[in-house]
Amino acid sequence: MKIGNREISPNHPPLVIAEIGINHGGDLEVAKNMVRLAHESGCEMIKHQTHIVEDEMTEEAKQIFPPNADVSIWEVMEQCALSREDEKALKEYAESLGMIFISTPFSRAAADFLESLDVPAYKIGSGEADNLPLIRHIASFGKPVIMSTGMQTIDTVRASVEILDNAGIEYALLECTNLYPSPPEIVSLQGVTDLQKAFPNAVVGFSDHSIGPEMALSSVALGACILERHFTDTMERVGPDIVCSMDPAELALIIEKSRHIHTALHNKKERTGPEEDVYRFARGSLVADKDLPAGTVIGESDIWARRPGSGEIAGFEFDAVLGRKLKVAAKRNQQLKWSDFEDA
Repeated sequence: MKIGNREISPNHPPLVIAEIGINHGGDLEVAKNMVRLAHESGCEMIKHQTHIVEDEMTEEAKQIFPPNADVSIWEVMEQCALSREDEKALKEYAESLGMIFISTPFSRAAADFLESLDVPAYKIGSGEADNLPLIRHIASFGKPVIMSTGMQTIDTVRASVEILDNAGIEYALLECTNLYPSPPEIVSLQGVTDLQKAFPNAVVGFSDHSIGPEMALSSVALGACILERHFTDTMERVGPDIVCSMDPAELALIIEKSRHIHTALHNKKERTGPEEDVYRFARGSLVADKDLPAGTVIGESDIWARRPGSGEIAGFEFDAVLGRKLKVAAKRNQQLKWSDFEDA
């Protein structure tokens, strides 16, 4: 798939997405600073969350308290949402730095607003991964979609994927666990390969809510093409997502190390050119294991393989020498040559 000018596939380095989400607490200047720090860390894409609370929730939401907050979900989003004007300014600022700006719309009105900003792609969060009318509405815009699949199974996400397929748009599916933070006991790296097998049309990635870079980096070795993590300017901030966020130093580390893993993932099992000098001394050459007179018919106790590998007969040719007759005497540890033996 392609978002903006960024190609996303197993043949390209993983795309690391810094999700500032609601970590800015509704403050545009804080949000801009987070974008700036992500850019300086080498990040290519910023992801925001677009909350138009009155279209997103009903009054019942005022009685629902998330596990990672001490106020209702309505109040969390009301306090942390940027105004439409501020979100437009944030998008423009990110793009002025050469970054790609996308967002998660949590309602139809939010999706329509983002379309008015001409975002290049949409993110669908795990909570909306089975919201078929919203997915259908977003897919109708004809733009690429990245969808997290937390709290879903392969079977329950099929209807949503079918909408994306029918719309003929490019899409990515992200394995995700929606506990903040997610302990290793419930994170599923296997989910990356499960999604790859079940949905061959999808680019597959990993949306990480664990603590530390290990899970995200491990997913790259399984073929994850996208890594998404919450991002903050400092871990000293207060907010429901801060605990599982990365700071600029960790973001830079994940970008660098994910590229290293991606490079190594595509290297074949073979001896490389730079290893040749090592191979010449590290492997063994066949030698006489004791003084051997001419005429000796070689048995297993007569020869051995010892470093360096500069001899004519390699250790892996041990069996080919057994039963052959020496034409000349050989001293113990003398490297043997094929010309030392009578013709077979």
